[in-house]
Amino acid sequence: MQYQAPPWLPGGHAQTIWPVLFAKRFVGPAPQFKRERWTTPDGDFVDVERLVETGSRLGVAAANDAQGSGTPAPQVAASAASAAAAEIGSERPLLVLFHGLEGGLDSQYIQAFAAVAAERGWAFAMPYFRGCSGELNLAPRAYHSGDFEEIGWMLSQLRAAHRGPMIAAGVSLGGNALLRWAQEAGEEAAKTVKAVCSVCSPLDLTAAGHAIGKGFNYLVYTRMFLNTMRPKALRKLKQHPGLFDGERLRRARNLYEFDNIFTAPLHGFRDVDDYWLRASAKPHLARIRVPALVLNARNDPFVPAHSLPEQSHVGAFVTLWQPHEGGHVGFPAGRPPGHVLAMPDKVCQWLARAL
Repeated sequence: MQYQAPPWLPGGHAQTIWPVLFAKRFVGPAPQFKRERWTTPDGDFVDVERLVETGSRLGVAAANDAQGSGTPAPQVAASAASAAAAEIGSERPLLVLFHGLEGGLDSQYIQAFAAVAAERGWAFAMPYFRGCSGELNLAPRAYHSGDFEEIGWMLSQLRAAHRGPMIAAGVSLGGNALLRWAQEAGEEAAKTVKAVCSVCSPLDLTAAGHAIGKGFNYLVYTRMFLNTMRPKALRKLKQHPGLFDGERLRRARNLYEFDNIFTAPLHGFRDVDDYWLRASAKPHLARIRVPALVLNARNDPFVPAHSLPEQSHVGAFVTLWQPHEGGHVGFPAGRPPGHVLAMPDKVCQWLARAL
């Protein structure tokens, strides 16, 4: 992936934070979604958002915005007319996108990927991980970075209901979990999806987990995540008394301590070190047997560049994109305030080759 950040937005932190707060996520009407609720095999539920409105979302405005800064405009696969005329039936491609830690429909990357999918005439679905759709899930569990069994079940539900080809991408935590599914599924993965992609995923959870707990990362990102994760965990404790030590969790200052008290024991891991080791996708990339794109910016504040996989770590099915800039799921483009459509469009171009 050839990417160069706009000169007015230097550095990994700026390229991470600005797109969340200010950058354009689509052009024209906002993507519209319809929510479904599925019952899980263990008697719990998950919610799924499906895109229900199609049409041109990138358009001339985004192209002009990008060209004005010297950044190449997103290359769309279909014009507004062809997108509007695209078959809306179940045989068109379906893009499934798994969100990141505490992500959801308001995340800038969800809306941008949905806009790009709509421009291409694709169907789009975003399953929520448990507890992330605004309602506390029922079972004595939540979600985690290596939850490949949950990913596999979600994909199987979507596969059974969709006649057309299916491709899948995951952002940050969701991307690591998606790759873990592809690794465990092996050659069987190709029966479900044509290709997969991870975007800015912490493939070495130990390296990323310690990095986010230090310095500016701790002051901004760790506190932001704990502000939503801790209250949800405490509501889970009220729902299932005795599930974990609530007083210890209230004192947790970083994700290492939170995962050690809550995430690891609730999901069958011995402790946080066992969880971060066994859930990491990096050690198993060579096991993937379906086309897989692994995209990481080398200035991502969450994911240290030294922890990223090298070509020797992956097999023939895995493509590595590691641009020097982009931040964590940022990749802004264009003149201020910029937009975040360039990266999803590049990813969808790559995924489209498998179709």
